[in-house]
Amino acid sequence: MKRQLLLAAVPLALLVAACSSTASSTPAPATPAPATSAPATPAPATSAPAESMVPAGDIVATAKAAGSFGTLLKAAAAAGLVETLQGAGPLTVFAPTDDAFAALPAGTLDKLLADPAALKKVLLYHVVSGAVTADQVVGLTSATSVEGAPIAITVKDGKVYLNDDAQVVATDIPATNGVIHVIDHVILPPSN
Repeated sequence: MKRQLLLAAVPLALLVAACSSTASSTPAPATPAPATSAPATPAPATSAPAESMVPAGDIVATAKAAGSFGTLLKAAAAAGLVETLQGAGPLTVFAPTDDAFAALPAGTLDKLLADPAALKKVLLYHVVSGAVTADQVVGLTSATSVEGAPIAITVKDGKVYLNDDAQVVATDIPATNGVIHVIDHVILPPSN
C-alpha cells in the first residue's frame, strides 16, 4: 500500500513541477486564495504513512517512482511542463491517476494530446502555487489554480472532493519542490 501511495504521488508531483515553471512566467499567489473558509475539518484518513514522508525527488521523479502516473507524465511532456514540474516550487499538484485519465470520455485524451495549449491549460488547472497540505485543504472552499481558475473544494462524509467530482484518495505525498494529493478523476477548467 505504501508503494501504491508513493506511485500515485509521482504524477501529482509532475503537475506541480510543470506548474512551477509556468507559475514563474505568470504571477500566482504564494498560497491558495480561498473564496471562503469552511469550518475546520480533520484531514482525510488517506494521508501517506509517516515512513513515506521523506521526499523521493521533485514532483516528476516522485510521480515516475509511483508508477501509476504514466499518463500524467506523458501529458506533462506533451504540454511542455516537465521542466516546470521539476522547478523550485513549491507547488501542490492534485494528480489524477492513470485510471482517472482512462475514465475520460472516449477520444478526450487523444484530442488533448493533439492540442498542447489546451492540454497545458488542463494540467495547470490541477496545480496550486505553494505547498498546501491536507489539513489546510480541508479548511478551504476553493483554491486558485496556476491556470487561473478556482477549484471548488468540499468535504462530504469526511472525504475531500474537487469540483464535486474528483475525490482526493491519497494526500501529502512529499516532493522536494512541493506536495502531491492523488485524485480519482481529471478535473477540467471552466470553459469560459
